Amino acid sequence: MPASHLPRLAPGWRHAGTLLAVVLTGCASPPSTSPQPPAITPAAAQAAGVSMDELAQQQGFARWVSAFEDSARAAGVDDATLHLAFDDARYLPRAIASDRAQPEFTRAVWDYLDLIVSPARVQRGQLKLVEVQPQLDAATAQYGVPQATIAAIWGMESDYGANFGDIPTVDALATLGFEGRREAWAKQQLMAALKILQSGDIDRAHMIGSWAGAMGQTQFIPTAFLQYAVDADGDGKRDIWGSMADVSASTANFLARSGWQSGQAWGAEVKLPEGFDAGRADDSLRQPSAQWAGEGVQTMDGSPLPELPDGAIFLPAGARGPAFLVGTNFRTLLRYNNSTSYALAVSLLAQRIGGGPGVQADWPRDLLPLTRDQLKALQQALNDRGLNAGDVDGQVGPATRQALRAWQRSRNLPADGFPTLDQLAQLQAP
Repeated sequence: MPASHLPRLAPGWRHAGTLLAVVLTGCASPPSTSPQPPAITPAAAQAAGVSMDELAQQQGFARWVSAFEDSARAAGVDDATLHLAFDDARYLPRAIASDRAQPEFTRAVWDYLDLIVSPARVQRGQLKLVEVQPQLDAATAQYGVPQATIAAIWGMESDYGANFGDIPTVDALATLGFEGRREAWAKQQLMAALKILQSGDIDRAHMIGSWAGAMGQTQFIPTAFLQYAVDADGDGKRDIWGSMADVSASTANFLARSGWQSGQAWGAEVKLPEGFDAGRADDSLRQPSAQWAGEGVQTMDGSPLPELPDGAIFLPAGARGPAFLVGTNFRTLLRYNNSTSYALAVSLLAQRIGGGPGVQADWPRDLLPLTRDQLKALQQALNDRGLNAGDVDGQVGPATRQALRAWQRSRNLPADGFPTLDQLAQLQAP
């Protein structure tokens, strides 16, 4: 159902500051003054142009919003802000559909990078670097984060401002809270969104973003906005939707306060020495670049390794794929989005925007990524062998990687912790 046709919570249907009922768009009769919501009958649903289930859902949403308003008021949110936020609040089925969508197939890291670090995105990033140079210069000077890194996050999150979402943040978060799967998180973010509205940084109509509540050109969730957003242009508002000065400074401030080390490289693509133990390619094994160099790790062009006091070897596609030496700034990018593929994409996009090379080693494109169900089967098989792969959830975390490495070592395979279909077949074999 298009958003413009969704039932909405109606202004005026309040009693002592509490939302009492849902008025559905298109109802012929005037709003009731009764403190009870209208009966859920076929006639009421027909008059509203929705099913009885949808009518019940809308009333449930209204009750949830009413209860949340009480909590927000107790937390110091004023009535004016509550009216602004919730008088026209809408339940958004597409937010629930997106939240519940668990793709069966995962995307290979090389396919992800092909899409994100494309020649067109690199070229556009270089043009944008020139277009917003003063704002980027100012952010870099104050926070020590390179312009190309800020631009890369901007390009990743909204295609340089071309698409940062059109979903009202309040509606998205209220919907997710009512649905309940992530209610505690959604309530926290919705409360933060109300505080943003109350502060006057943005009005409700322009507080828009993704179905998950991420806002603006570099997609801050509301709690991140409250913590890191900056009024860089001096207009009294932190505007990550329309002010590039604020977008640039806020993004740089986020990284700087999350651990970004000014003047330090994110890392570099490297060549590993013959016989390198793939099991040592783990973020838990960190050592200075000089120590890695002493073991024979080299850059692709033979220049000195970037100076990293806590470098780790990263094999995003296992022992057959490219290798990277990564440091603190790579890990800081994980604070923005806790995905190594994301952090690598930002790092490489920034490198390319700045005129540097892309990935030079070949990806193992003949390997197919395991589906979520196949990853669950692999985890179960490892657990059945007593190797403690952790929860059978279809997500490869540290426990799964360590369990897989232990099994790989038992088979004299490179212990890279990278799951493949062939390994799954061997694990499931009697």
